[in-house]
Amino acid sequence: MTFPTSVSYAPAPAVEGDFCDANPRSTVNAGPGGLVAGTNGVTVGRFAWATSPNDANGAPAVVSNTGTGAPTGFLHREMQGIITTFLAETSNVVPSGFPITLFKSGGFWVLNRGSAAATIGMKAFANNTDGTVTFAAAGATVADSTETKFICMSPGAQNTLIKISSQPNG
Repeated sequence: MTFPTSVSYAPAPAVEGDFCDANPRSTVNAGPGGLVAGTNGVTVGRFAWATSPNDANGAPAVVSNTGTGAPTGFLHREMQGIITTFLAETSNVVPSGFPITLFKSGGFWVLNRGSAAATIGMKAFANNTDGTVTFAAAGATVADSTETKFICMSPGAQNTLIKISSQPNG
């Protein structure tokens, strides 16, 4: 994203990481000092994994956009990104050490980072190296990615905003 240089007749439907509906949603439980951004920060609008060290209740406390297996949750946009890069105009990165909230269910807008268009009903796959989202049929194998319980709820081409939901009926 850069500073606006033009005006569109129709505003964008959302920003990556926004809620896309008002359906039920739930967050990942965290104990005291739990769920803080790891060394490289955490990018909003992507899947994330919680790892050790653990919080006071024994649950994994450090979060990053890198992991293996099913992601711990999704990082919703709550205006928590801070612009720390010199002369940068935007940032969706929550800096290291800042507290975050991960969602384990709900409906969100994501950017289709896959090489193909997404269609309604496809499963969302979390990239294990950066938490970005691609789409494929349930049970498919997507390189360096893990299938999530989230489902594509709106069609869209590569690099467009797509609705995903953990509720099968949206």
